[in-house]
Amino acid sequence: MSVTIHPSAIVDEGATIGDGTRIWHWVHICSGAKIGERCSFGQNVFVGNRVVVGNNVKVQNNVSIYDNVTLEDDVFCGPSMVFTNVYNPRSAVSRKDEYRDTRVKRGATLGANSTIVCGTTVGEHAFIGAGAVVNRDVPAYALMVGVPAKRIGWMCSCGVRLEQSGEAAKCPACGKLYRITSNLCSPIIE
Repeated sequence: MSVTIHPSAIVDEGATIGDGTRIWHWVHICSGAKIGERCSFGQNVFVGNRVVVGNNVKVQNNVSIYDNVTLEDDVFCGPSMVFTNVYNPRSAVSRKDEYRDTRVKRGATLGANSTIVCGTTVGEHAFIGAGAVVNRDVPAYALMVGVPAKRIGWMCSCGVRLEQSGEAAKCPACGKLYRITSNLCSPIIE
């Protein structure tokens, strides 16, 4: 495998990019970025210096991944979604020493035009709806919508909303079973 880089893209010397990754029109990847294998970066994406991107991550058009953001394997970033890295920015006040870490765990989906406020962790296989604003940690498998984002249900790792009955939930698509307790959701391993 090899890396595909469109001629209009800028990949600064020193960036680490894994095999099979595709970098499309007008993308800028800074020198300190670490990107895994089989990723895809759509048109007009920016990736900062202190960014770590796992394997098989899909970043749709018009997304900026700023310093101190980590995306684990299989994360999906929808079109025009937003990350921040300073909690209270001011143009006239430099706060580069106040960047807050943001982590998006394995398999999570960040919907189009959603915003992930810095300093938060999005749990594995969580699903952030289009336009939602995440300003606190999100549990694994949570379905979050609104401003600010609130949990309205749970999602299967296959991306389908779970049907819940008491402390049990089942995926109507793949049949996987989950246990739900104390606002937490976890797969039942058989």
